[in-house]
Amino acid sequence: MYVNALHPNTDGMIQRLDILMSRFPWTQMVLFSEIAPLGPLPKFSLPLMNEHIVKFQAAAAKHNIWLIPGSMHETAEDGRIFNTAVVIGPDGQIVTSYRKIFPFRPYEAGTEAGTEFCVFDVPNVGRFGLSICYDIWVPETTRQLTAQGVEVLLLPVFTSTADRDVEIAICQATAAQFQCYVFSINGLGAGGNGRSCVVDPSGTLLHLAAGHEDAFPIEVDFDHVRRQRETGLKGLGQVLKSFRDRPIDFSVYDRNSGTDDYLKTLGPLQVPQQGTQAGLGVDAPAVAVEKFRNAVPAFGIGGTPIPDGS
Repeated sequence: MYVNALHPNTDGMIQRLDILMSRFPWTQMVLFSEIAPLGPLPKFSLPLMNEHIVKFQAAAAKHNIWLIPGSMHETAEDGRIFNTAVVIGPDGQIVTSYRKIFPFRPYEAGTEAGTEFCVFDVPNVGRFGLSICYDIWVPETTRQLTAQGVEVLLLPVFTSTADRDVEIAICQATAAQFQCYVFSINGLGAGGNGRSCVVDPSGTLLHLAAGHEDAFPIEVDFDHVRRQRETGLKGLGQVLKSFRDRPIDFSVYDRNSGTDDYLKTLGPLQVPQQGTQAGLGVDAPAVAVEKFRNAVPAFGIGGTPIPDGS
């Protein structure tokens, strides 16, 4: 939906929800885009419980649906600001909430990172996980969720930039890698450039919206998720079981192992400035070059060894 930056969108969201439920009355869960209620500006941040959440609670109870009304900036008791989404049950009660773990830094400056993952069950249906936008670019977030049995990844998104094509590709890859549904719901106007998508556990796009408002019902087939996790994508890769049965643990996750020393050579996480030459003409780390030289012989055209230093 179209998102305004300078005044609340809550009433417009509820109006659209009423229309949606009149058109598709069988709907059981509704997901809006990231920062849809109050727009992208942190200056409109509010405590977690506020008048807008109360309106959404009433709307969820009215329609007997699970409702995730995007996310909004939350001012915590200690004054820190988070990008937070809530999950509201059909009785209008808040089931859980989630603070975005990977704010889009350096651009999402001033927004703190959450530290807890969000998993919730719909009784007699299945298990859902909630991430927000940039979280999906770090696959460990989805790994954590699916290792806990998440079958559907709900991803409210605020993407207004030229990387939406890449993001859609990541959604497809994520769905196939983790054998889950991915709902990536983007806004319009001050809320993004649209192109919301839904991907099934085989990486197939079930829906790709265009650059206009779109309300679309998608039926989730949990048997498809469970069957594919047992027998593999198209009867082939059983990736979750392969990860479960891995012969190694990954030293890169031990911050003291030294495996990630290369990452420490990268510059600070900051917005590029005009004329920046960061990353241009920079030699590879000497330790990496030395390891490569010691590992394999180097040959020129025709198999002639290349002298040291070349």
